[in-house]
Amino acid sequence: MKPLDDGAAPPTRSPLDRDPTPPPRDVISAVQGRVLDPSTALQVEGVAARPTVYVGPRLVISKAIDVDGAMQVLEAVAKRLGWTVTLDPEDPRTARLPHGLRTVTIRLASDTAATAPDGWVLLQQTRAQFGVRSVLGVGLDHVVFSGSLESNPFHISSPFHISSPFHISSPAGGGSSAPVSTYGLPGSGGRQPVTYVGAPPQRRERIEGRRPVVALLDTGCAVHPWLNHVVTKDVTLDGVRIGYSDPVTDPELHGDLVGQLDGVIDPLSGHGTFIAGLVHQSCPDADILSWRVVPSEGPTVESDLVASLAQVAELARRHREGRDDGHAIDVLSLSIGYYHETPSDALFDVTMYAILEDLARHGTIVVASAGNDATSRPSFPAAFAPWSDGNGPVQPDPACLPIVSVGALNPNRSTDALFSNVGPWVRAFAPGAALLSTMPRFQGGLQPMARSRAFGRPREAIDPDDYRGGFGVWSGTSFAAPVLAGWLAAALVGELVGPEDPATAVPLGWSVVEKVVEFGPH
Repeated sequence: MKPLDDGAAPPTRSPLDRDPTPPPRDVISAVQGRVLDPSTALQVEGVAARPTVYVGPRLVISKAIDVDGAMQVLEAVAKRLGWTVTLDPEDPRTARLPHGLRTVTIRLASDTAATAPDGWVLLQQTRAQFGVRSVLGVGLDHVVFSGSLESNPFHISSPFHISSPFHISSPAGGGSSAPVSTYGLPGSGGRQPVTYVGAPPQRRERIEGRRPVVALLDTGCAVHPWLNHVVTKDVTLDGVRIGYSDPVTDPELHGDLVGQLDGVIDPLSGHGTFIAGLVHQSCPDADILSWRVVPSEGPTVESDLVASLAQVAELARRHREGRDDGHAIDVLSLSIGYYHETPSDALFDVTMYAILEDLARHGTIVVASAGNDATSRPSFPAAFAPWSDGNGPVQPDPACLPIVSVGALNPNRSTDALFSNVGPWVRAFAPGAALLSTMPRFQGGLQPMARSRAFGRPREAIDPDDYRGGFGVWSGTSFAAPVLAGWLAAALVGELVGPEDPATAVPLGWSVVEKVVEFGPH
């Protein structure tokens, strides 16, 4: 990353760089999410914050800094606020890995009446009392959202409350203008069943060299005839799982895990299967790795995502070193993102980028969706891409593959989807509206509008959430990312001969990026 200057003036904001509408409370309640509102949040001189969503009673500390020293100053400030701080046990998934985060839980002191513990308040008070640099590497545990449009025209947050007319499953929540919201309507690009009668993607039995490998961190992947022979879901690191593995909470097995009595398929159920199908369509010859890190309703939290990313980076590193306990990962597709509150100064937490950079230096191309909030405000990790105007936090480096940020195109492939984020940090566009792909064979509780019988045969209107045909239509930059990831993988077919070391893999990756995305290291 480029050097950060504490005293530098913040960059000029585009008039299109608006802050998205906060998500409804019910959407983030499962992860104790809170919305940082700079107009009412605690302020400290020199810290210009923007809205974000974070886990309320928690902070995270990068393993790269002096964790004990950070805890000392946090403990001193927490005591004055009537709180206690506890350094949680290190996540066993990252305990022996170079990258990772330590989580800090904030609680009320047992003998004190005080305001509810809050990570932002503790962080700001510590900055005010001990200086900004005392907690560099300490940050909020951001809530990370998937970039797909809501599946139903009316997102029901509880049995008796409609949270917004067209809730979008992203940091913006609801509140979008009516034209943008139409993408969430069945018939206009919203999730709905569809019939596909063509042949499956044609995968060659043999190709020259090894097959390219595309990795997915999402909601997992269901059983599907298109995917059963190309998707692997059980790759571990030293026998330790990556992401979630409990089948009871698998959104690709169970469509309705949240509010089981409402009869509505959860917002992100089927998301990972849909994404895997898009990669398979874009590059039938690729092998796909799928790990589950996103719940059926979303969102997930940064600390969980970082742990999984650290494991994936370790697998890729070991493969490039020729070790048997690694795994090839040529392209990593991420359909998730968040907005950082201080992205332009030295308070920006670089832990996630450090992991992505490790992947990139070992020859993995990372593709990240730009987000669906119709704004130019940078969303991360997509905004770690080299910006077209040169003003981003990362500059092109021939020794390190880029993160490729991708926005969504309409079906005409010539215009950007109205919901897609844009700006100099969005370096590529791929189809992301009204796409057809694979779906788990869910059948939700919605019913056809009419049903009858004639000549002994049942007749009915289309059941709006009956996916037993195995295919659906959906929209979002979530889906532009795997399309582009598949294109990049297709460009690698015939070029991979084994566990290429970084000296070989990185130049090859750059040549593929230049060919497909049309930007290079200089």
